[in-house]
Amino acid sequence: MPAAMRNDLRSALLVIDVQAGIARGKGIYAGWPGILANIVDLIARARSSHLPVIFVQHDGEPGHRLAPGSDGWALCPELGVLPLDTVIRKTASDAFFGTGLEAALRARGIGHLIVAGCMTEYCVDTTVRRAVSLGFDVTLAGDAHGTWDSPTLRAEQIIGHHNGLLDQFSAGNAAVTVTPTSAVAFA
Repeated sequence: MPAAMRNDLRSALLVIDVQAGIARGKGIYAGWPGILANIVDLIARARSSHLPVIFVQHDGEPGHRLAPGSDGWALCPELGVLPLDTVIRKTASDAFFGTGLEAALRARGIGHLIVAGCMTEYCVDTTVRRAVSLGFDVTLAGDAHGTWDSPTLRAEQIIGHHNGLLDQFSAGNAAVTVTPTSAVAFA
């Protein structure tokens, strides 16, 4: 049953890799200001609904634009990360791989994730698919994730492709629903 229909699940907002080295990196999609505004809106709405906001932060290798401690590694200040927010650090596209994310979600009784962030075809896609395979329903805010142009596709094409590909992706009883930020329900 899609997440929109399973009202018994506790939700959390998962914001993936909205870091300076990506958001201000090598040519993020021109639509990024709108995407970032949507992510900030989701954070505000989640907080006003008293839902957990969990930030994922990628740790790159030394010399990488996301190397821990570097300017690029920092979470974007627009997110307004609070001292009590959960920040999960990762080293792979899958935010569950080698991290405490699953345990943190299970400890809070979370069964539904609202997902936004960067990079659409890497960390967002991989984490969304893994979440569903672990039994979490996912609402992907289709206009609150972004990427860069690739050599063959523009960012908006990549985003559109993944929104279409992930909508209704399922495993067992868990599924992904892609919806615009304005239609994301916080319960």
